[in-house]
Amino acid sequence: MMSTRVPNLIHADKDPVLNEENPFEAMMERFDRAAELLDLEPGLYAVLRHPEKQVITSVPVRMDNGEVEVFQGIRVLYNTSRGPAKGGIRFDANVTLDEVTALAAWMTWKCAVVDIPYGGGKGGVICDPKDLSQSELERISRGFVRALGRFIGPERDVPAPDVYTNPQTMAWMMDEYSALVGYNAPGVITGKPIPLGGSLGRGDATARGTVYCVIEAADVLGMDLKDASVAIQGYGNAGYYCATLMQELAGSRIVAMTDSRGGVLDTGGIDPDEAFRHKQSTGSVSGFNGLKPVTNDELLELDVDVLIPAAIENVITGENAANVKAKIIAEAANGPTTPEADEILFENGRYVIPDFLCNAGGVTVSYFEWVQNIGGFYWKIEEVHERLKERMVKSFHETHNMAKEQNTDNRTAAYMLSIARVAEAMRLRGWV
Repeated sequence: MMSTRVPNLIHADKDPVLNEENPFEAMMERFDRAAELLDLEPGLYAVLRHPEKQVITSVPVRMDNGEVEVFQGIRVLYNTSRGPAKGGIRFDANVTLDEVTALAAWMTWKCAVVDIPYGGGKGGVICDPKDLSQSELERISRGFVRALGRFIGPERDVPAPDVYTNPQTMAWMMDEYSALVGYNAPGVITGKPIPLGGSLGRGDATARGTVYCVIEAADVLGMDLKDASVAIQGYGNAGYYCATLMQELAGSRIVAMTDSRGGVLDTGGIDPDEAFRHKQSTGSVSGFNGLKPVTNDELLELDVDVLIPAAIENVITGENAANVKAKIIAEAANGPTTPEADEILFENGRYVIPDFLCNAGGVTVSYFEWVQNIGGFYWKIEEVHERLKERMVKSFHETHNMAKEQNTDNRTAAYMLSIARVAEAMRLRGWV
C-alpha cells in the first residue's frame, strides 16, 4: 500500500519529518499494519487514510488592552460513518494540523474500539493560555465556537475539554452555541460543569477505565494484583486517579511516581493522596517524604508488575523498550509507545494495553453525558461506574481475543477491531 501524508498547513514552512516522532505518521504506521491484516479493499483503505474534513479558521479577539489579536483555530473530523464526531479542543501554542489530525484519527479508533456511536474529531486554538486572562480565554472560547458554529452540534460534532481547557471553557462554548441556535443545547459539548448538564463520574473516568483494563489483563495473565507493585509516570489528574483506584479496586501497592520535575520511589508503598497533596503544595511529587528520587527515564525501567505511562507521548522507544520489565503496561497517556518499541515489547512478552483502549474511559463517560443531555435524565454515579465497567471489560476482552486469534499484539488487534467497525459502517452507508 502506498503511503500518503496530510500536509502540515499550520506550519507549512516546517515540513514534518516522516518518522515515528511525527504523530500522524506514527499512528498511520499502526493503521497500515492492521489494514493489511484485514485485507481492506483499496478504495476503502484510501478513504480511511484521509481525514473527512479539516477546518482552519481565524479567531479575532479583542484583548484586555483593547488591541485585536487574531488566533488560528483548527477542527478536524476524521470519520463520521458511525455517528457525530467526538473529540477535545486544546488551547496550546504548539498545536499543529498534523497533531490534531492524528488525534482525530485516534478518536475515531477509540470510539470504535469501545463501540460507542461516534466518529472521531479533534480541535485546537494556537495560543499560550498562561499568557491570557480569564476574560481573554472566554473571548477566545466564544470566538472559536462562532467560527465553527455551522460545523458543530449535538448531531454533527461534539467537542470536549483537552489540553489547557476545562469545564469552564466548555461552559462558555456551550453557552455561545446555545445563543447562536436560540435554545439551550447542552448536548453540543461534553465535559461541562455538573450544574450545566455535566455527568457525574467524569473526573476519574479515564483512570477508572484504565484500572478496569489492568484488572482484566491481570486476570487473563493469571496475576494477583493484591500488593502488586505499580509505577506511574505522570502524576496529574489521570496519574493520581490511577494510583488511588489501583489501591482501592485492586489492592495494589504504588511504589513509584514521577511528574515533569522528577519523582520518588519506595518499594514499601507510597500514599497516593499524601503524595498528591505534596505536589499541590510544592508543584511536584519530587522530594515527597524524603523518599528516594527517581527520574522519568528510570521509572520506565523499574522491576514492577504494572507500569502506567500517564504523561506524554513517545517515552517508551526503541532505545529503552528492551529494558522495560513491567508485566503489564497500561497506556493512560496518548501515544507513549513508539512503533519500534511496540515490536520489542511484544517480542519480550510484555502485555501492553494500548492507549486508545486503555484510556477510553474518558470518552465513554463523555458519551454517557451526551446521552443524558439528549434524554434529559441524569444518572447516579454508581450507574455511571457500572456502565463504564461493563463497556471497558467487554472491549478489553474483544481486543484480547482478537490478538490471540490473529497471533498479534494488542495494539494491532485494537486497530483491527476499530477499523473493521468503521469499515462496516462505511460499506453499509454505501460510502465505498
